[in-house]
Amino acid sequence: MAMQAGTITASRAGLGPAAALFRSLGDPARLAIVRRLSTREAKVADLTSELGLAQSTVSKHLACLRDCGLVTVRAQGRASVYSLAQPALAGLLTAAEQVLAATGNAIALCPAYGSAT
Repeated sequence: MAMQAGTITASRAGLGPAAALFRSLGDPARLAIVRRLSTREAKVADLTSELGLAQSTVSKHLACLRDCGLVTVRAQGRASVYSLAQPALAGLLTAAEQVLAATGNAIALCPAYGSAT
């Protein structure tokens, strides 16, 4: 039985938020920040020194992650402390690592999304 075009469109529409989530994690710097925050909260200075990223880069990506609702910020004296707003992200990262291990990191060789592009 062939699917009608309207059915496909309706099905894809439901995946929009999930696609946006994965796009938000698609930048290596943002992914590194999320991975680091999955272990414990951090200040921008902590993230810059531990991840080897420029302060402006970390701040820009934290703002993006905050806008997406993935991280929260609280004041601690004059500093801002960031943490995961959604603890389930830690599980998502663990699941992704399991998929990568199970596929032998085949995604790295993917012509569309791998590191060769």
